Amino acid sequence: MSAVEQRSDPVEDYLTALEAALHGPVRAKARLLDEVRDGLTDAVAELTGHGMSHDRAAERALRDFGTMEDLVASCQRELTIAQARHTSRSIVITAPFLIACWFLVRNAGDAQDWALPWTAQLMALYLAGTAVVAALLAAGALAATGTLARWLPTPEELPRMVGWTGTTASVSIAVATLALATASVLATNWPLIALACSLAATSHGVMAKSVRVCRRVARLPIMEPAAPGPR
Repeated sequence: MSAVEQRSDPVEDYLTALEAALHGPVRAKARLLDEVRDGLTDAVAELTGHGMSHDRAAERALRDFGTMEDLVASCQRELTIAQARHTSRSIVITAPFLIACWFLVRNAGDAQDWALPWTAQLMALYLAGTAVVAALLAAGALAATGTLARWLPTPEELPRMVGWTGTTASVSIAVATLALATASVLATNWPLIALACSLAATSHGVMAKSVRVCRRVARLPIMEPAAPGPR
């Protein structure tokens, strides 16, 4: 490979550093990077159109674009809100699964092994209650970062609240899944309890990864209050 071919593009180097500094949903992050790339590419093309060399045009475009620190703070704030919305949606999506658990276990009672169904029903009732509370909080977070954000600033602690709400729900679901798995082995009417256990495990899988990312991005020091405005 020649020396010319080995030279790196300042714009691509800038984008690579920006990508490494940002954390959040993959699609939202890719969209932000594409927007930055398009802006820089247009700026470089305009400058080279006036006779400037590509390298000088790239340096000028990057300088005019602002510091990396300012851009990271601006983009990360948007990604943190996007992650809070992504996690809130995953919580809302899991609610029907957990309510289905309650319905299945409620119909799994058997007079011959009454103690086990009672334990399973207690777990299912707990799951349903967790689903309702978590879903209501998640719906509130979606509204606060969606329609209401046109008129009201997004609360600084909202991503952290979403992360810990999801964590509480996720841990509760994991514990209840183990209890339901034990009950399904010992109960007479085990297929319904086993199905409820599968639904609970699926709910945990849907929620857990998004919750971990939400907690991590919520700890980043970039959530200063933003002025409301049209989105």
